[in-house]
This record gives sequence, C-alpha cells and structure tokens, in this order.
Amino acid sequence: MFVSYKWLQEYVDLTGVSAEELAEMITRSGIEVEGVDHLGEGISGIVVGHVLECEQHPNADKLNKCLVDIGEGEPVQIICGAPNVAKGQKVVVAKVGAVLPGNFKIKKAKLRGEESNGMICSLQELGIESKLVSKEYAEGIFVFPHDVEPGTDALAQLNLDDRVLELGLTPNRADCLSMLGVAYEVAAILGKDVKLPEPKVTTSTEKAEDYISISVEANEDNPLYVARVVKDVKIGPSPLWLQTRLMAEGIRPHNNVVDITNYILLEYGQPLHAFDYDRLGSKEILVRRAKDGEKITTLDDAERTLTTDHLVITNGTVPVALAGVMGGANSEVKNDTTTVLIESAYFAGSTIRKSSKDHGLRSEASARFEKGIDPNRTREAADRAAELMVELAGGVVLDGVVAVDTLELQPVTVSVSLERINKVLGTEITIDKVEEIFTNLKFSYTVDNDLFHVTAPTRRPDITIEEDLIEEVARLYGYDELPTTLPVGESNPGRLTDYQAKRRLVRRYLEGVGLYQSITYSLTSAEKVSKYALETSQPIRLAMPMSEERSLLRLSLLPHLLEVVSHNLARQIDSVATYETSSVFITKPNQDLPEEKEHLAIATTGSWLSPTWQGEKKAVDFYVVKGILEGLFEKLGLESRISFLQARVEGMHPGRTAIVVLDNKEIGFVGQIHPNVQKDLDLSPTYVVELSLKDVLEADVDEILYQPIPRFPSMTRDIALVVDSNVAAGDMKQVIIEAGGKLLRDVTIFDLYEGERMEPGKKSVAYSIKYFDPERTLTEEEVTKAHEKVLKAVSDKFDATLRS
Repeated sequence: MFVSYKWLQEYVDLTGVSAEELAEMITRSGIEVEGVDHLGEGISGIVVGHVLECEQHPNADKLNKCLVDIGEGEPVQIICGAPNVAKGQKVVVAKVGAVLPGNFKIKKAKLRGEESNGMICSLQELGIESKLVSKEYAEGIFVFPHDVEPGTDALAQLNLDDRVLELGLTPNRADCLSMLGVAYEVAAILGKDVKLPEPKVTTSTEKAEDYISISVEANEDNPLYVARVVKDVKIGPSPLWLQTRLMAEGIRPHNNVVDITNYILLEYGQPLHAFDYDRLGSKEILVRRAKDGEKITTLDDAERTLTTDHLVITNGTVPVALAGVMGGANSEVKNDTTTVLIESAYFAGSTIRKSSKDHGLRSEASARFEKGIDPNRTREAADRAAELMVELAGGVVLDGVVAVDTLELQPVTVSVSLERINKVLGTEITIDKVEEIFTNLKFSYTVDNDLFHVTAPTRRPDITIEEDLIEEVARLYGYDELPTTLPVGESNPGRLTDYQAKRRLVRRYLEGVGLYQSITYSLTSAEKVSKYALETSQPIRLAMPMSEERSLLRLSLLPHLLEVVSHNLARQIDSVATYETSSVFITKPNQDLPEEKEHLAIATTGSWLSPTWQGEKKAVDFYVVKGILEGLFEKLGLESRISFLQARVEGMHPGRTAIVVLDNKEIGFVGQIHPNVQKDLDLSPTYVVELSLKDVLEADVDEILYQPIPRFPSMTRDIALVVDSNVAAGDMKQVIIEAGGKLLRDVTIFDLYEGERMEPGKKSVAYSIKYFDPERTLTEEEVTKAHEKVLKAVSDKFDATLRS
C-alpha cells in the first residue's frame, strides 16, 4: 500500500512529524514501512511555462520552435519535438541549469541552427513511470488542465514535492489498504483525532428506483449491494490534484468518473464500479452465479468463459461485470457517457479469490475483497463518489439509494484482563495506559474490575481473541518498551549424540577414502532376503506388497549393493567403490516389532589406483578393503580391539574371506564374492564388507590422550620368519606384540614370500618391529633382550625360524 504523506495530512494532524519520522513510528508499531519515496528527489529548476508562440522549426520537420514565458521577464526560445505542443498551453519547463532524474543537467543548446534555452518536459522525463501517465500525455509533453501562473514551481503543481510511504502489509491488516485505515493507525500512534470525510449529496427530485431495480440470487456471496444513479455527467480529464494523487498511489488516470471510483477505493478501501447506465440495456441489476460456459468480455477486451464458481453482475440477462474483479466492456464508461450507475457492494472474499485466480485477473478491487472490507463503509463510499461526480463531472444525483441488504453484522466483543496483559508482556502497564491505548485506537470498551470488554470495529476484523487485544496494547505501548529478560532455568546446548557423531565420522571417512554413498530399497525379494545376513532371523513380509521383488524387509545390505555394482558395470563404469549405511530388520522372540539394526556395507571392484604418468595401477583386492576397515577402526579408536580371522561365509570366496571380531564378538565379514556369484551377477572380482555398524558405534572407547613428540629415538629390527604355509601372519603378529613387552611400540608386516627357493609347505613372512621408551634412550642390550624374547615366542608357538 502506497500512502501519500500530503494526502494523509487531510485526515490526521502531522505537524512536527516528518515523513521519515512517521515511517519509523509506523514500523515500530508493527506495520513495516518498506521505504519512503521522495517523488521529486534530485529534480530542480522546474517551473510552469506559458507557450506564447509555436511554429515549425525552419530546418526540421519534426521540431517546433516555441516562445515560452517562464515568469522571468523576457520569454525564452525552446526547441521542442513533442507532437502535442501548441500555442497557449501551460507546460512544464526545465530551465537552463535545471536537473532532471539521473542527474541530467539542462544546458543552452543549438538544435539545427536554432537556440534552445531549456526543455519542455513530459511526465516521464520527470521520473513518472510511463504506465502511470494518462494516455492523453503518454506520447508527448504534459499540459496543465487549468490556469497556472508562469514561473510557479511545477513540482508543487504536480504533487512531486510529496513523500510516499510504502507499507508492507500482512494479510491480517487489510484495514490499512485505505487512506482512512492508515489514518486511524497513525492517529492511534500519535494520539490524535481522525478527520473523516462527511459526504453531502444534493439530489434531484427524480427517484433512483425509477431507473434501476436490484435483486440478488447469491445472497451468501453478495449480502449487500448498493447503487446510486448520477445523470448529466460530462466525461473529461480529472482535475490535476486527483490525477497526481492516483499516480502517487500507482494508479493511472483515465477520466473523471473512473478516477473518482479509484479515488474512493484508495480513500475508503471500498471498491466501486461505474456502469454506463444507457449501455446496460435494461433497468435491472441481477447478481447471480454465472452459468457454465457463459461468456463475458471484460474491460481489457479479453473474452472470458465463466463457470458456476464465478459471481457476475448482470442486466437481468447477460453479464455486465465479473463481480469484484473487473467490469464488462459492454457497459464501460466512455466519452459519450451521460448517466452513471455507481455500484458499491460487499462480496465474499472466497468467491472473488476464485474468480481472480481462475481468470488470472489480480486487481486493486479483488485484492481488497479477498482480504475483507469494512461493510459499514459501503453506503458511505457510494455517497462520497456521488458527491465527487457532482463536483468534478457536473452530474446530478437522483434521489434515494437502491440496495439489497441481507448482511447481518454481529458485533465482536473480546475480553481481556489487565493482569493477563501484564503477565503476557512482562510489564506493569497501568489501567489508565491501557484505556488510553484503546481510546486512541477508537475501540469501544467498558471496564469491569480491571477486565476490559472491547467491541472491535468492523474495520478491524482481525480482532477476535484476547491475544489480539494484547498485541494491540503491546505495539502501541511500544515493543522497545517491553522489558528484556533472559529465560530462567537450565538449558542444554543442542548437539549430536555420541552415536550420531560417530556415524557422521564413519560417512566422512568412507567418502574421504574414495567411496560413494548408495541408498537402496529396504524391501527385497524372498530369493535375496537371507543372503549374506549376519544374523539368522525370520523375514518379515509386507501385508500388501507392490511386487514380489519388494515384498520382504531386508536382513542384509549387500544383495542390493551388489546390484548397484552390476548396474554400473553394465554401463561401462569398470571401477566402482560404494558404501551404504542403513537398517536391517531382525525379528526377536516375543516381540511384535522387529529390531532396526544399522549396518555398514561396502562393495568395490576394478581399479583402486588408476594409472598415471608416474603412478602404479592398483587393482582392488582383499588387502585394500581390509585396509579401509583398519583405517576406520583406527579413526574410531578400536584398532587394538579388532581382529580378522580367516573363515568361510556362504556366498564368499573360501580362501579370501575373514570374519571381523570386536572384543571376541563377531560383528561382520570382509572378503571377495564367490566366483560363482560373480558370474551369475556378471561381475568382475568384487570385494565386500558387511558389519553391524550399531555394535561398532556403541562400543565404549577410551578418551583420546594427546602426547608430546618423543625426545628419544626408537630402534627398529626387521625379521623374516619361515613358518608353515597354514600359519596366519596375523596370529604371529599378535604373539610378537605380547612377547615384546612394554618396549615394543609397533609391528608391521612388509613382505610375504612363497616361491622356488622356499621348501614346499613353507612361507616367509617379514616383520618390521619398532622398540621405544618415551622416558630414555634404549641401549642395544635392552633391545636385543626384548627381541630375543620375541624370536623365542614365535619359535615355540609356530616353530618359526629366521630366514637365512
């Protein structure tokens, strides 16, 4: 809603309050002022000029040489190219030295050999948008419609010395979609009175009811319809004050009758429509729902097909207006109109919203009807329009108002206590202050033992409950006056649980090492449901599955993750590394609902390292996938509690599979898919993991302790042990750790050899063993003693010998 500061002063005394100060006050009271527009900002040197002479430029067909009186003694010569410039006009002149929008400065110039001392301006050149300029002046200069003294300030004449406040209204404050509504709001803020217009209509002896009758079929959609008839109107331009007010509010002037209806819409918030009475084609107005397929051509010359959802104004037979949205072209006020029928009505917002939406017609009128108007202004608005048509169009108002009124207005009374107000706001507002606020708001009220009984005016339909009254008190008392307090009591800052934080760590780690996350269905088929399951469980069948392929809740993530790998390989993506963390569903005895247990699954195939100009090509193998797991367990602080034991798992390669054990509890497996399964799924060698992620994340870990960088050196011994081929290197590593004692810090396997120089049934496994004491430098004797214990332990346990 645009609000003219000068226009607002007609209703409320704004003495001593600037437009900017008023904008701040309105914003603080709860209605945001999005900006204050200085209409003539940056413009200077603009005066009224009188064109004394106008003749064609001697050297240009489309230019005119004008002699213009600008109130400074001698007239000045101005060259003008506007097609509508003529002798005798009062025009807008930018003098030499004047500044126009965009910091455009006017200088003396010669145009085709003739001197030009200034510029005759169009409204667009003064910063007014083209869409707001009346069609009469859209293609040329502006001509004052009345006598104005040359040399006077043209900006003042054009109302460009005004300030316009742009209100950002919320849907509940539709009362401020009018100048009177804003006036009530401003008066309440300032504690001033509102000066309301008092329409005085002088009527003829002719009766309006002899000219028109009103009937309404759709009473719920239109409970109130008021009509007045004005004869002998003379259609012409509106006075300049009316045109400039409409332009300041973003509405284009048309003619005096149409401009009056738009003016009343802005002033009262009551949309009006003016029909050409002689073009109605009857003496009847019938308001009804449209018939399916019925058509109307609206004022924008578009033919529209109607349905029974739309409300129309008819002449008893055919529609002459789409109610509350737009009039019909068949009853439009034109230059030859002499008798006008003024429509002022109250329409149901939902019906108007439906019509507006269906036809893509969003008008100033429909916006107000949708949000709700004040029905108590409907009759007064018609009177005010009739009064202005007498004043500005020379009309004669016929006696009486023709109306249909089935509207039942029930006063809304809301009660709130002083104690409740102060409790909600945390204030100590006195009863006198609350009375002052309700008085300033022009709310009728009574007080009974600190209990206020407030009757909401019809212009404020948003007042329905006690919280609405408390809000009114708060905003006019001043939000910045409300005491600032902090919440009382303990509060916990939001954070992830330990489980959630660890799960996030797992995902970030896996993506960091190069795996992509997959999300697969939780539903599977009977053929796949038990494959690779870590626990034996009775599958859960859906009561109404969409298909047999998605009929059971899964027990393992791997079957579908292998489908992901197969899908990618079929599309020439030969290297795949993906993971999924999601739930499997385990049934428990004597439980109605299954346990959702979170698992982690990994599937990789193809190259782990792609060949580069200086890098090696590395295919995915068992040790790559096992290394991923070892890195993950290290991240989680579980590496010392995890062991990998060679095992057989159904569907897995018999020699390249290990179970994963955490604290002596089997939690999953890692290895290669069985060659037969790979063949069935058309896979290349594929290595997988499935773990009970829940067991991993719920495992207690010690707090991480940071230690300083060691000051003392470590000592490293490498050994190559020859053992039977069936001895697991991991088992030997564990024995070495146990035998090395407190001085042994790290054991790493760095070589495995089985070949020609090794006797059958034997293999060589090489270990690098690091000894270290953080408190001192170790001696050769100490390291040798510890190392001998290691060699003795592996010899006793595995019959291991040092490789020569």
